[in-house]
Amino acid sequence: MDRFDAVIFDMDGVVTDTAKVHARCWKRAFDDYLRARSEHTGDVLRLFDEEDYLKYVDGKPRYEGVESFLSSRHIVLAHGAPSDLPGYDTICALGNLKDHTFEQLVRKEGVTLFESTGDFIRTLRRHGINTALISSSRHAKTILAATGITQLFDAIVDGVEAEALNLPGKPDPAIFLTAARRLGISPSRAAVVEDALAGVEAGRRGGFCFVIGIDRNSHADALLAHGADVVVTDLSGLTLLPAVQSGMP
Repeated sequence: MDRFDAVIFDMDGVVTDTAKVHARCWKRAFDDYLRARSEHTGDVLRLFDEEDYLKYVDGKPRYEGVESFLSSRHIVLAHGAPSDLPGYDTICALGNLKDHTFEQLVRKEGVTLFESTGDFIRTLRRHGINTALISSSRHAKTILAATGITQLFDAIVDGVEAEALNLPGKPDPAIFLTAARRLGISPSRAAVVEDALAGVEAGRRGGFCFVIGIDRNSHADALLAHGADVVVTDLSGLTLLPAVQSGMP
């Protein structure tokens, strides 16, 4: 605990079990789009899969995720505008279609908190360590309120604020650096907890003292390769050690 004064957590897949919901919604939106495109062009149909989600979409702002995935398939689509209705005509429309599906599923199924993460955050705070939450999701504060854990964070930077501040998406570290500034703590005295490849890379680029990868998708090696110092399947696998006393090993 003598290495850091704060820990910054990503939300989806780290604090709440919403990463799976996002993945389902992305697959539904992209698969429907790819089927419609294949029927129109005659191209061979190759559906969106878990590797696509982890490499091109996970942890990124919505429209950046759409553009990244489509580029990987050499598909060019007009960007459009955030006000576009959900659909297939533009990048924004496709992103809005995914977002609409996500809202419907959250209302229908609710949100689950990873209890081990909640316990870890409470332990940090009992030891006087500040905590912050970041998320590229525009629904982050609503989801946190639904789980009743908003008060566990000293600072929150969500997708709404990231857009208002014109912050670039991960793997750029801007959203993490913004959270650190709001805590009044240097990145060199803060740790990052992430489950996305783009997220751990952002933590490494930002100069944070410790980057913890959460492996819930059997991609530990990729998390390490992208910048994680350590990878665990759950935060219950971590133990907080007291500060090293002078003269002690």
